[in-house]
Amino acid sequence: MKSIKISTVQFENRSGDKEYNLGVIEEFAAMAAKKGADAVAFHECSVTGYTFARNLSHSEIYDISEQIPNGPSVNRLKEISAKYGIAVLAGLFERDDVNDIYKAYVCVDGGEVIAKHRKLHPFINPAVKPGNSYTIFKLRGWQCGILICYDNNVVENVRATKLLGADIIFMPHVTMCTPSARPGSGFVDASLWKERVANADTLRREFDGPKGREWLMRWLPSRAHDNAIYAVFANPIGMDDDQLKNGCSMILDPYGEIIAECRELGDSMVTAELTSDKITLAGGYRYTNARRPELYSEIIGREHTSEQKVAWMEQNVCK
Repeated sequence: MKSIKISTVQFENRSGDKEYNLGVIEEFAAMAAKKGADAVAFHECSVTGYTFARNLSHSEIYDISEQIPNGPSVNRLKEISAKYGIAVLAGLFERDDVNDIYKAYVCVDGGEVIAKHRKLHPFINPAVKPGNSYTIFKLRGWQCGILICYDNNVVENVRATKLLGADIIFMPHVTMCTPSARPGSGFVDASLWKERVANADTLRREFDGPKGREWLMRWLPSRAHDNAIYAVFANPIGMDDDQLKNGCSMILDPYGEIIAECRELGDSMVTAELTSDKITLAGGYRYTNARRPELYSEIIGREHTSEQKVAWMEQNVCK
């Protein structure tokens, strides 16, 4: 299988400002295309913004949602994809034919929507319904999947997406720098971002410490390693509504090693070439083949009522 070149981006979106966000998406799509990338990935709700949606009424979130594949924002993504000859992956709120609302992430290539994933575990607003299916699609010869943010924290979702054939999983997020019961977690002081040149060292310590990257490194490499997949992680940097996010957009290989990572304190992009040989050489490939589902299929499939609690949402406080 021919190698594929993928870019992942971190940028500071503006809440509800689709025109601005799509403009940034186009700028990075052009940059990625110049670097020879086949695809460029952006974070969860990169078209609309994300955290501000927790305070929207049903009618307000309805107003910012769009139909897929023919809403205005997705049509713009199609134009960007066709103009630069690159696949573009980005997220927004979707409204379906019966006006149900979902958190969606699309892959547009050749001016067409070739994949759409609805977040399986949404929580930002009660108006948003959960998706009920996994997403597998072919992108320039590679089998790919999509899991949005919290979807990746439920380990079964990653394994299921792998077993359905994905060798690359796109993992768009808006995450980190929020409080929980975990020691060291918490918000990062937004005033540091306003003077980020002067506060660069402090910001880097905050972004890389237990509030941010240190937590990410506890679980993200294992998703790639255990399932022998390439993980394409995208996360915003800067203010998302009233929360400061730390970026760290990165690509991990099937060994769980980071092969490209955004480290700038601002909008940036990295690109990596993905090769198929690592998929079958990595330990996760052997472990997946060694599975004995007769031992645990009934255990994993046992009836269970999903209960989703998000610590910072329950606290309903931000800095």
